[in-house]
Amino acid sequence: MTNGRKIPQTISFTCYLRIVVCLPLLAASVSSCGGGSTDDGRTVVRVVTWKPDYPHLWDTALARFHRANPDIRIAREIGPQNSTQLHDLLTQKLRNRDVSVDAFLMDVIWTAEFARAGWAAPLDDRFPPEERAQFFAGCIAADVVGDGIYGVPFNTDSGVLYYRTDLLDKYGFAPPRTWPELVDQVDSILAGEDDPRLSGYSGQFRQYEGLVCNMLEFVGANGGDLLAPSTPEVIAAVEFVRDRIIAGVAPRGVLTYQEQESLDLFASGGAIFHRNWPYAWAVCRETAMAGKVGIARLPTFKPGMSTAALGGWRFGVSAFSQHPDEAWRVVAFLTSPEMQELFAVEGGKAPARRALYQDADVLGANPHFAALYDVFETATPRPRSPIYPELSHILQRFLHAAIADTLSEIPALAHQAAVAIQTAQARID
Repeated sequence: MTNGRKIPQTISFTCYLRIVVCLPLLAASVSSCGGGSTDDGRTVVRVVTWKPDYPHLWDTALARFHRANPDIRIAREIGPQNSTQLHDLLTQKLRNRDVSVDAFLMDVIWTAEFARAGWAAPLDDRFPPEERAQFFAGCIAADVVGDGIYGVPFNTDSGVLYYRTDLLDKYGFAPPRTWPELVDQVDSILAGEDDPRLSGYSGQFRQYEGLVCNMLEFVGANGGDLLAPSTPEVIAAVEFVRDRIIAGVAPRGVLTYQEQESLDLFASGGAIFHRNWPYAWAVCRETAMAGKVGIARLPTFKPGMSTAALGGWRFGVSAFSQHPDEAWRVVAFLTSPEMQELFAVEGGKAPARRALYQDADVLGANPHFAALYDVFETATPRPRSPIYPELSHILQRFLHAAIADTLSEIPALAHQAAVAIQTAQARID
């Protein structure tokens, strides 16, 4: 319902966004309690998001929403930037049926958990198949649980390889196609530069979800499956990371790095190669590395097996919201073409909508997106499971222990992880 009138079901999702009347933003105080309305009668919709890289973009987005929807006021709760910490915050609220949450951002790996727990409202009637077709198939698949859909993609992500074009050009190298080739290039460049401040590779190897993404890419590039950790393909890939990356071309500090720390090293000129998400391109443009950074598919071990972890965020509506219709209007607006274009052009966030990869403004600000379209289409999702957080923690412990110790017994650690995974999965079968 909106303003007492039912929205005709024949109106398309995109057309609905354009029906709202644009009026000036009205100032109002917002109470801190759950639900309710402002002093001038506007409905308060409470949205939980992560701590943003570009706060001004959210200010712009909310101002545009308020101009177009004068009957709603968004109250945004800014959670931690760390995905695991934000997950903990949200699950605590939703487990307690907290009505102070109407809509929220979900990591791509949370949808199955939130849907099976009854925390995320099904969006089938609001988000029809013809609208879903405007998004990358992998993004939509991540939000489908059983016969229902529980999220709307806000942006997409996949792991990519950044490299110093100045150094590769200087030594006559093309971007490496295989991981062993990357190591060989690093060895040659480091020997030629003789700079103790320069390292070969910067990635995310702290014990957290980013480690699973990084290792999924190495394992997938060798034809392995992380949920079968004791197979030869997985063990060989993990051994390569331990011996040739962590104990070889990367600084020891990468074992404590998340996205920001690893990007800081690369953006300051301290690494030759860097694995990160597409947003890092925009960050590098504002540093001393501007004009010296290239982007490519991640290397592989076996031909045709380059693997990029699917990332990205989506908006869900709380099953306990007292204002589900208004919450949906917020979600629909923030995932619209206009908003995805805004976050792409000014924040480097890769849109989840296919058509924006032909948008002149998006490609003008992010020319590398054109080359990454196929990567986004084929990015590899992490396991879709209602117990994914538990599976992830098992994998994080195994992988970090395996790569951090140069004398680790990887087959034994892998066997322990395999048993733990099988035990966890048996509880839901």
